[in-house]
Amino acid sequence: MRSARFRRTHRASAVTLVSALALTALAACGTSSSSDDGKDGSENGAASDPAAPLDPKTKVTITIDCMPPAAKAAELKEWKEDVAAFNKTYPNVTVSGRSTPGQCLEPPRFTAMLKAKSQPDVFYTYFTDLPQVLDNDGAADISAYVNDTTVPLLKDIDPHVLNSLKHDGKLYGLPTSNYTMGLLVNRKLFQQAGLDPDAPPRTWAEVRTAAKKIAGLGKGIAGFGEYSAGNTGGWHFTAQMYSIGGEVVDASGKKAAFNDDLGRQVAENLHAMRWEDDSMGKTQLLKWGDLQKQIATDKLGMFLAAPDDIAYMVQQLGAQYENFGMGPIPGGRSTLAGGNNYTIKQGISSDKIKAAVAWLNFKNLTVGKGQFDWARTKADKLPVGVPQPNFWLGDSKAKDDAARVEHATMPVANFKTFMDNPVPGKAEPPKAQEVYKVLDNVMSGLLTNKDADIDKLLSTAEDQVNQVLSHQ
Repeated sequence: MRSARFRRTHRASAVTLVSALALTALAACGTSSSSDDGKDGSENGAASDPAAPLDPKTKVTITIDCMPPAAKAAELKEWKEDVAAFNKTYPNVTVSGRSTPGQCLEPPRFTAMLKAKSQPDVFYTYFTDLPQVLDNDGAADISAYVNDTTVPLLKDIDPHVLNSLKHDGKLYGLPTSNYTMGLLVNRKLFQQAGLDPDAPPRTWAEVRTAAKKIAGLGKGIAGFGEYSAGNTGGWHFTAQMYSIGGEVVDASGKKAAFNDDLGRQVAENLHAMRWEDDSMGKTQLLKWGDLQKQIATDKLGMFLAAPDDIAYMVQQLGAQYENFGMGPIPGGRSTLAGGNNYTIKQGISSDKIKAAVAWLNFKNLTVGKGQFDWARTKADKLPVGVPQPNFWLGDSKAKDDAARVEHATMPVANFKTFMDNPVPGKAEPPKAQEVYKVLDNVMSGLLTNKDADIDKLLSTAEDQVNQVLSHQ
């Protein structure tokens, strides 16, 4: 769910539904009357081989959302530079950018947009949104358009990331970023508590021990923090289940799977940390943003997070990169993984699809260019060195990792434990947001009620999740 997770669904807070037409149209490079009506938009009109790259002579306009707003001056500058560089190869393609109010994707507005068929030609989604997009006939199958010629580094993209954008073997999007969750730590508090910040806890038993030591510092400091509201509690319950080899939904996708010994293990450990150890702080019912504020102000020792939280805390909360470190998720069996991507609208012309693939390849899928131009990112005083997004494999990964280190604006050694001990990623469950909403009740029950009936919390949530999953 900003920097990114309100780029990611489960971080997105509920917002008042706004009209799907309330997107602010801004052109990144020139203006165009093009494709809002869904018509062809190209002048040659002739059918062409989908596997062939776009002919640079083709005149076409594509609309695309999630262009940085004016408030993000450096990011907007880079967008415009990339459009200009792209146009050196494709001078007849107009990239008409749209800046969205608030976050790139707010679920109520996104749903309304899909139902109204008012999405731009190229629209921003989270990996978990694909079922909803397909249910609304919103996405073009781009399988024939994406190959080693149109996306030269295709084979170096992590197949687990690409598989998140596929359904029945067909490809419906191209990735922008990915994430896996780990244990984010406050290095200052670790040192004050006599703990090694370069060796974060690797098991949940170690987390419990470390949390007690950090909470023992007093001054209202919590050792470990958790969410329990706004769907984020259920999101983190899922992450903890995955970390010890558990499931939230079974392999059929139709039945809850957390009311078992592993589910009770997660619940009992959290309840003990909250009430026996008093290591989780007295303020509960926290949602995304609350833990970030606590750890950024040295009031929290550690919590589960994606690496992009670090950039958010520095850019938005005034924290210092040096104060944070990261290790793999405790338990280490698997970690919740996700990310975001661009999807191409169903029904637009072949030339528009080709132009969209060409733009996305340049902007998001080329080492050393676009979003991976780390020298430029550093020059523009934006963060370099956060471990993710990092969906590269092979030589591309080696080159990109080296560039991140060369141009780092933060101590990348602080994330060495996280980087050196990758944990297999696991996708979010089906109907993730509805499942998380139910599991919020488990988390809030554990963390606000000393006498919580764990078996009843899990059993009630199981029944409710089964009801959710029965309506697919």
